[in-house]
Amino acid sequence: MKTVDLTHVVDAVEELLDLATNDGVLLRLPNGKVFLLRSVAEDDAECDDFAEEVARTRQNSALMALLEERSQEPSRIPAHEARRRLGLDA
Repeated sequence: MKTVDLTHVVDAVEELLDLATNDGVLLRLPNGKVFLLRSVAEDDAECDDFAEEVARTRQNSALMALLEERSQEPSRIPAHEARRRLGLDA
């Protein structure tokens, strides 16, 4: 994980950081990428629990294999393909 020290925070970023102070915030970009913004300074025990959970999740080989497989799939399915898969093409 990288640490970035902010010397100047624009209003939009400050609003996001305020939202993330108590709860995590999912940031979804127009290109489909999703990021989690979360405060870690509020509760060190909670941060440690989260780090342990991440470590356990990474050790789940079945889950990691599934995620790897899904990451190789196209991110979008054309409407005609979705209709075909659902048996709705007429």
